[in-house]
Amino acid sequence: MITFSSLGGQTVKCLGGDKPLVVFPGKSTEKSALKDAVVLFSTPEEAPKGSTISWPGEYNLAGISIRGVGHKEGQQVSYVAELDDVRTLFLSTPLEDWTDQQLALVGEVDVLVVPQGDAKLVQKLVDEFDPRMLVIVSDDSGKLDPEILKSCGAQGKEHVSEYKLKSSLPAEGREVVVLTR
Repeated sequence: MITFSSLGGQTVKCLGGDKPLVVFPGKSTEKSALKDAVVLFSTPEEAPKGSTISWPGEYNLAGISIRGVGHKEGQQVSYVAELDDVRTLFLSTPLEDWTDQQLALVGEVDVLVVPQGDAKLVQKLVDEFDPRMLVIVSDDSGKLDPEILKSCGAQGKEHVSEYKLKSSLPAEGREVVVLTR
């Protein structure tokens, strides 16, 4: 079972590995949420501390396989993480078109976590990755773009702060979750 929790904005906490995984923490993310967690940053840090990843490459920490995919010549990083045999892609902001090489690096995706951005680009990325489950997160101010919700089939969906993926992913169609704090 994997639990996805919103820590505000596009920051997501995942439970399912040996340690919690905190993705794209913001300035307002509580320090206690980062303690004993594997932390993924969207911009490279010269000297990451502890279980912090901020560069493109392949990593294996706390039973979690992670691949960082660089954008803008490595100045921005998105991540695909495998927890409990579920491949989850976390897109960093600002959203960009993905090259064929970047798409090949990621491979098949079960869960796609999409931040706010241009609605047409969000739809294009969702179509390219074709996940079984789509998690839409708010921007740093907690807002959701109605166009993104509409284009992703999430209009009128209940907004939740936590979602537990208990059983297998849908064999057909796509499950959509709107994750906000």
